[in-house]
Amino acid sequence: MYSTLSITTDTVSAAPVLPPSPFQPIDLSVPLCILVSPTVLPPEAAPAPLTIAQCFAEVPDPRHAAFRHHHRLSDILLIALTATLSGCKSWEAIAGFGTAKEAWFRSLGLQLPNSIPSHDTFRDIFARMNPRAFQEAFTSWIHSVCDTLGVRHIPIDGKTVCGTRGPDGTCLHLVSAWAYEHRLTLAQIAVEDKSNEITAIPRLLQLLDLQGALVSIDAMGCQKEIAKEIRAGGGDYLLAVKDNQPTLHADVETCFVNAFNNDFAGVKHEFFVMEEVSHGRHEERTFTVIYDPEGLRTKNEWVDLKAIVQVVRIRRKGDKESIEVSHFISSSTAQAKVLAEATRNHWSIENNQHWVLDVIFSEDRCRSNHGHAAENLAWMRKMALAVFGQDKKKGTIPTRQIQAAADDQYRLYLLNLLCEKSA
Repeated sequence: MYSTLSITTDTVSAAPVLPPSPFQPIDLSVPLCILVSPTVLPPEAAPAPLTIAQCFAEVPDPRHAAFRHHHRLSDILLIALTATLSGCKSWEAIAGFGTAKEAWFRSLGLQLPNSIPSHDTFRDIFARMNPRAFQEAFTSWIHSVCDTLGVRHIPIDGKTVCGTRGPDGTCLHLVSAWAYEHRLTLAQIAVEDKSNEITAIPRLLQLLDLQGALVSIDAMGCQKEIAKEIRAGGGDYLLAVKDNQPTLHADVETCFVNAFNNDFAGVKHEFFVMEEVSHGRHEERTFTVIYDPEGLRTKNEWVDLKAIVQVVRIRRKGDKESIEVSHFISSSTAQAKVLAEATRNHWSIENNQHWVLDVIFSEDRCRSNHGHAAENLAWMRKMALAVFGQDKKKGTIPTRQIQAAADDQYRLYLLNLLCEKSA
């Protein structure tokens, strides 16, 4: 049926005089047939095809050429990412979400020549897909986000995906670089276990644009070659110093003891103090920075070592008090406040990434350990987390996941956060 009908009428004041006609006069007693001109409303415009799907087109398809036409790889990856944004945590859930939203996916331009792939297809694709190529599909988006304000602080840390433990007892361990200001993962490298972080970090650094950034790493990353790699990339390092570097650790401690005993006479230094009261606990952190430190026997082995940092944390809760002292070395000559915030914010990778991935995305309960499946899934979760990080709407991530699952417009909005900056 038509949406509206347009009928035009007119009033004639007097019958016009017509010339003689060869036709018979109209018999007004006979019913007339009125021609009606329909006004048809145009259909609603369909959403434009997503540019993120074009980014996935660059990912090599791991399947034999004879099977690639059955389900398009870009369709598979976009459905999986969208399902993850909507709270799906298993292959069955991803496939089920795709089936429920098939019409919506088609409206976005997905061809789906054979409907939605099965959960086995999703699993096999992720198991065989090249992890580095999958990461690179998001590179332009990551760069565009970071170019907005620049990356000033890059914490690097490792995380074990406990659910991937195999018969030999080993688990997938991922070393990630985190953009603190933007709350997104810049890159990740997989290693067999935590002990191999030292060899993975230099490879991870080569994937990053370090120019002007301050890179913070825990004591395992306090290695001369890692410091050299950071400086070669144009960044500054802030490395925790512990007993894995015994000579350096002892000299840094002695340097601070001597400086305090001599009331810092002739020593260029700065102090900065932070206080925090939370849940009945009072914590005071005192940061002391010594610039151009003297007395470090291995100073020349650490490229551009220009400052050492001491952090004294005093925690009080009730009648209990604890004191913790830690030390760092840095190539940066920034003010004590800047270095203090960097040491404090280094743990944002633990609190804002690792904890969220385990508690909200259930990463540690993921049992998918076929091929590269766990590594690729981990990257997809991190990209979903990054999308939520760019979403300025209020609400917890679980709340927004529920909204994404139920609301087509909000789901499209989240995908467009990727598209706008990927274009």
